[in-house]
Amino acid sequence: MKNILFLLVCFNSIYCFSQGKPEYRIIKSFPVGGSGGWDYIAIHDKKLYVAHSTQVNILDQNSGDSVSLIPNTTGVHGIAFDESLNSGYTSNGKLNNVTVFDLTTHTVTGHIATGENPDAILYEPFSKTIITCNGKSNDLTVIDPVKEKVIVTIAVGGKPETAVTDGKGKLFVNIEDKNEIIEIDLHDFSVEHHWTLKDAEGPTGLAINKETKRLFAGCDKKLVVLNADDGTIVQTITIGDGCDGVAFSNQHRIIFTSNGEGTLTAIQENSNDSYTVLGNYKTQRGARTIALDEKTTTIYLPTADFDPIAKAANGRPLIVPGSFKVLVVK
Repeated sequence: MKNILFLLVCFNSIYCFSQGKPEYRIIKSFPVGGSGGWDYIAIHDKKLYVAHSTQVNILDQNSGDSVSLIPNTTGVHGIAFDESLNSGYTSNGKLNNVTVFDLTTHTVTGHIATGENPDAILYEPFSKTIITCNGKSNDLTVIDPVKEKVIVTIAVGGKPETAVTDGKGKLFVNIEDKNEIIEIDLHDFSVEHHWTLKDAEGPTGLAINKETKRLFAGCDKKLVVLNADDGTIVQTITIGDGCDGVAFSNQHRIIFTSNGEGTLTAIQENSNDSYTVLGNYKTQRGARTIALDEKTTTIYLPTADFDPIAKAANGRPLIVPGSFKVLVVK
């Protein structure tokens, strides 16, 4: 079976390069408008769910038309889905809670308290839970979506940024301020290992190849590939600056990093332990988070235009009012 898998990986790589390097580009953009910042973007049932300051904008994935919105999600970071319950969940950073909504009507049905500043959020299929990464309280909130109650809070010893699951009982979490990834056993919700990223700093985006058991951690100008079995570093790859999102295409064995400087880095997985940069493709400044449609290999990146001169009190450039949008890259 391992030999067959290896041959398939090699075939995909040879096919990709025989066709020439891909040229990813912005093919269109979906205007959203409004004011305020943004964070994660998610795809479900041909809709884009875009975290946007105090609400989640819901767009038709193909046309970009507004479908609906989830209101009163102040400081919203991410969106997760539990299809078995037909429910969606938003992590509301400034409210320290999760909003629960119906996936058909988009009606809000409840709220669940979390730790402080819930950031990334995911549905975890092995434990059948909703998990938030709480950046200020340095812990994870594990929620039973059926009872809509917190099962356990897991202290992680630093700022958890993003989490991914292998679907078999292991959860992996980027700890941004410690420059490490931790492994959590979902059988008893305990922290098993702390794996250093060595000289790579500020891990944010995280993706996983469940077949090859490789983790892809987006850091400051670097992507670190780790073995998910033992945490050893396989390869460190130079990427664009300001990465806050990583996505992996199982179909094409390509890792994508969305870089806030205004580039998209694409990296080919040649084998378990060999990776090649295909290119750094122009997007737009601020396009730092990412959603990938596996079926079409279409990439979605939220961003806005920035004032070339004016800056906010924190030193960041001011967003041009009404310029918020979603870039479509293919």
